[in-house]
Order: sequence, then C-alpha cells, then structure tokens
Amino acid sequence: MQVALPPSWREALAAELDAEWFRALGRFVDAARAAGPVFPPERDVFAAFTATPLDAVRVVLLGQDPYHGAGQAHGLCFSVRPGIAPPPSLRNVYEELAADVPGFVRPRHGHLAAWARQGVLLLNAVLTVEADRAGSHARRGWERFTDTVLAAVNARRDHVVFLLWGNHARRKGALVDRARHTVIEAAHPSPLSYRAFAGSRPFSRANAALVAHGRAPIDWRLPVDAGAGAC
Repeated sequence: MQVALPPSWREALAAELDAEWFRALGRFVDAARAAGPVFPPERDVFAAFTATPLDAVRVVLLGQDPYHGAGQAHGLCFSVRPGIAPPPSLRNVYEELAADVPGFVRPRHGHLAAWARQGVLLLNAVLTVEADRAGSHARRGWERFTDTVLAAVNARRDHVVFLLWGNHARRKGALVDRARHTVIEAAHPSPLSYRAFAGSRPFSRANAALVAHGRAPIDWRLPVDAGAGAC
C-alpha cells in the first residue's frame, strides 16, 4: 500500500507509519486488492490528507467507511467525484445544508473538495472497503490509524470543530479535549437515521464556534456545477 502524505501529516504520524501493525494493515489491503475491487483506488486512499494538511485543519468531519459502489469513493468522506450521482447520505446532508446555511443552493454534483480546501478534513474512520461489502475492512487497523490522526489534530491544533455524526463517530469524541476544541454531535445522515439528523444545524453551529475563537467561518456553499479538480 502506497502511503502518500504531505510533510505535516507524515511527521505527526511517523511512529504509526513505521509500526509493524500498520505494515500488516498495508499487506491486508494489498491482498484484498489482488483478490478483487477495493475502494477507493490506491492513489486516493489518503486524499483527505493531501487536500487538507495538518497545519490547515479547522474542522474535522468524520465518516465511517468509504462508499462501496463502483466509482464512488475517492478518499474524502461523503464526497463523490463530478459525474457520480450523490448517494443517499449526501443527499440528506444537502437537505440539512439548505435548511441551515443561507444562500445554499443544492449542487448538481457531490464533490466536496471545496470544503477540504478551506480546512475541513473529510476523514473516514476506515479508509478502504471491498466492492459491495460495507464495513469489510473494519477492525483491521484503520480505526487505530484514524485514532492517531484525531489525536494529532487534538494535540497540534487549537479551536478545531469536530463534527461527529452517528454513534461510531461519537465514540471517537473521547479523543478530543473539549476544553480546547468544539465537538458537535448528531445522528448519522443515512436514510435510516435522517429524521434524527434533520434540524441538527451542524454547519451554522460549526461556524459560530470558529468565529467565537477568532477564526474565519467555512463557506459551506458549493458551486452548482463542479469540474473534475484534483481531489
């Protein structure tokens, strides 16, 4: 497994990247790719880190595992590339954005790279998955890796907003010092729990927390049309 990380992330995660358990995780992912389709493509597994270096992180949005349909996952949680129909969870996120963010116009795509470029780390708890097998790479080591990622953000950044949606993400909240950072919890936006997610106003609440600590808010609006982009 090729691990392409920008310098800020590589320095913060160096001990984990050199550990035997992480090398074993890489061997597992490589073997899974040899046996069948694994998403996202290898070049995109660490795309969230490339799009949002550690020293730029202002918000962490935590998903679960990547989309497991062909062509969907590209390394940014909840996001799909232009030309791929937004999955149900992302459509529900757009519904909440329309209710929560003045001026938000539902885009004709599901590409969230514009958020990543503003400092929103679009991180999944598990970074790979086998085709049509949700959760197939859970409990193989990715959770330990992303625990380390969150711990690095917690320790090395100040006044970050953590958006934790669903019970799995909420458990990761134990890694966050809530005296230094803001944690905003909500139900997951999947169709199974959307009624509990609706009305949670995570985007305006995140911006209010950023502004309260002297930081610029995130522009959660997205272009109606999106080009292919690098992310």
